[in-house]
Amino acid sequence: MSKELRLVKHVIEKADVIFEVVDARDPMATRTSELEKLAKRFRKPLIIVINKSDLVPRKVMEKWRKVLSKEYPTVYLSARERLGTRMLWKIAKKVMGDKGTVTVAVVGLPNVGKSTIINMLRGRHSAGTSPVPGYTKSDKTVRASTWLKVVDTPGIIPKGEEEELVIRSALRPESLEDPVPPAMRLIERLKAKDPEVFRRVYGVDDDNAYTLLEKIARRRGLLLRGDKLDIEGAARIVIRDWQTGKLTVYFTPEDYGLV
Repeated sequence: MSKELRLVKHVIEKADVIFEVVDARDPMATRTSELEKLAKRFRKPLIIVINKSDLVPRKVMEKWRKVLSKEYPTVYLSARERLGTRMLWKIAKKVMGDKGTVTVAVVGLPNVGKSTIINMLRGRHSAGTSPVPGYTKSDKTVRASTWLKVVDTPGIIPKGEEEELVIRSALRPESLEDPVPPAMRLIERLKAKDPEVFRRVYGVDDDNAYTLLEKIARRRGLLLRGDKLDIEGAARIVIRDWQTGKLTVYFTPEDYGLV
């Protein structure tokens, strides 16, 4: 068990209810089975909070809410746009009931927006936020209201190949020794879903992922010594733009055979 997961385990054990935050663009890929198992182990009620819903059509969000609600109470919102706060409060009160002061653990992968949701719940900036995965290094408790305490936790980096963890936004591009293979796999996945996304965002396109990185590097003027294209620099840009929401490809329950 990683240091981060041990810390989150400790927080879950003491919390009254768990908010698992996932990314609206790909809710299934950004769920964390380890966290859900811990919640079940300690018999803690869990609510799936789909964040960044402003990046996805509402009809798709409704489909995800319906599908995921078969397992856990689910709400979708946009912490950045401050949309869905009332629904989150409503479903939280329904699950928690009348328990006096309640402690909520906000958990999930890096970069899904946990700290931003805490800011939204409290109504002002109370927890540091950053687009860099793994920004929150320790648990932080803030009082969101007279009856609600909220604990922000470090993002959990699950086990898996680098390529898959990059797609799930669990590894920051700066941490990768060679970002090109993960970026190529990400490009292939996004283009399979939305063939025009790279033309829209970067003004270039190609069916070959490596050639596309070359074109992005050339377009951005990313050069190394001897006028050699900085392919790694272009790869890090693509990964970062996916993790920060600039690349807004989204996936549906149908993509996972859930409808």
